[in-house]
Amino acid sequence: MRRSRLMLWRYRAPAADELLLAPPDLRAHDPSFADEVASGSFGLAGAVADLRGRSPFMIAPPSPAWARELHGFGWLRHLDSGQPEDRSIARKLTTEWIRRSRRAPELAWRPEIVGRRVLSWLSHAGLILDGSQPKRYAAVMRSLSDQITYLSSSWQDAADGWPRLAALIGLVQADLCIAGHDRRLELSQKLLVGELERQVPVPGGGHIGRNPWTLVELLLDLLPLRRCYAARGKTPDPALLSAIRRVTEMLGHLRLGDGMPARFNGMGPGERGALATVLAYDEGRTSPSANLERSGYVRLERGSTVVLVDAAPPPPMVLAGAACAGCLSFELSSGSELVLVNGGVPGEIDAGRRSLARATPNHNTLCLGEQSSAKLVRDAHLESDIGAPPLRHPDHVTCALKRADGAIGLDASHDGYVGRWGLLHARTLRLNGAGSRLEGVDRLGSAKGVVRFSWDVPFSIHFHLHPRAEARLAPSAEAAELVLDGGETWRLRATGAALSIEDSIYFADAAGARPAQQVVLRAQCYGASEVSWVIERIGMAQAAEAVSAGASGLVERLAETSAGFAGAASRHEPR
Repeated sequence: MRRSRLMLWRYRAPAADELLLAPPDLRAHDPSFADEVASGSFGLAGAVADLRGRSPFMIAPPSPAWARELHGFGWLRHLDSGQPEDRSIARKLTTEWIRRSRRAPELAWRPEIVGRRVLSWLSHAGLILDGSQPKRYAAVMRSLSDQITYLSSSWQDAADGWPRLAALIGLVQADLCIAGHDRRLELSQKLLVGELERQVPVPGGGHIGRNPWTLVELLLDLLPLRRCYAARGKTPDPALLSAIRRVTEMLGHLRLGDGMPARFNGMGPGERGALATVLAYDEGRTSPSANLERSGYVRLERGSTVVLVDAAPPPPMVLAGAACAGCLSFELSSGSELVLVNGGVPGEIDAGRRSLARATPNHNTLCLGEQSSAKLVRDAHLESDIGAPPLRHPDHVTCALKRADGAIGLDASHDGYVGRWGLLHARTLRLNGAGSRLEGVDRLGSAKGVVRFSWDVPFSIHFHLHPRAEARLAPSAEAAELVLDGGETWRLRATGAALSIEDSIYFADAAGARPAQQVVLRAQCYGASEVSWVIERIGMAQAAEAVSAGASGLVERLAETSAGFAGAASRHEPR
């Protein structure tokens, strides 16, 4: 297809002879990358390849994610340091890719990879082109023109969701940055706006894939695009600006007290620097929305306490490769500290544990019969398209918001257990006006008629703590105290279930899975059942305990810092 004369005739981009501007690259750069390459290593996407004098384009990739990063050329930003040796490496590898491009693996020509490569080459055009010999300059620009032509004809073949947007953003950015492409810009902008309106619908602002980190990735590319319109003196489509505003507001809606998005539906070890960059780059153009519910996520906020709840079904199956079985789960922060968090989805270094991380017991919600509220769909065709088995169910989720006497709450339910058990899970939450007390009720009720099992079916309600928080039994042994790193203490007590403190795993850490704790409420039912619980702030820990907790947190932070300087990702197994 890339060599088709018909395609070249229909989609051929004007010759890329002159670049009008280079868009900024908002993604963080790693100064140590050049040293690693110089020493014969090539680390991408959590995997490191030992080159042994060979080209990274000639070796067997250590993982598919590594190969995607390699051919996307996002690593150019790590070499854009101004150092001659870094520039030499970047130009050598770019030239080598161009020479081998016709024999490049199919993965290298996926539309989203081509879009990412075009964006990277444009953003770092100075690195790979400034001062080049005419022959080399012409080769790079000719390759860029060929890739844009291919992208024009193939963007629809990109997988639905973020990959298709990445392809179109690359196309629009190219038409903005390359001389002679103004007539193409109108069409490419129209295509991007149409896809944004479908994937980031009005009025919600969340992405239809429901992964909070997709919003950050979108802004990392859309905000430079907006800046390039201004630099060219062109007015972008109002719908494009509206989409950027919706995404930014939604990102604010999903942030907890520590500033990071909650760990729902694929959210893993996000880069705090990337989030800070997009929020700073937005220059205060948007203000947080007062809507409590956006795109199926409910935000309950009083005082310094924030509760975020997932109250919607999973996305369509073609977009559910990262979705989690966490319907009606919630996360809780107090001030800048995280109290209760979902386990999140691990990064590349723990990719083999993603199915475990996506299961219901890894979320702060009820699990019936030791089964998840959603099912993994094992389909070879779907998995090859989206890279992971998608989720299906619950099909119907209800949510009603409540305000009374300064308090705020919700009544929600889902049918994820109806097919197997005939029971609905309903959850009521109420956060008082001071933000110091969260009351919850979890009910299992018949979806139709009366359900009576001939045996007792176990169920559990999970409350996973952030690794920096500690759980311990209260003096009464019928409650648990949750002590935060700064010494603040919350108490959890329940009626209708036995309380225990158990081991947990926190997957959403850049260094790999970390041990944590969880409070679990366990009971059995033969039909309808109900458990009530309360999480209440009871003040600061005793002085000695607070000092001990603070010292423990300090030791942990120093250990993490030391590990970071060593450049090694530590891997923790559950206790």
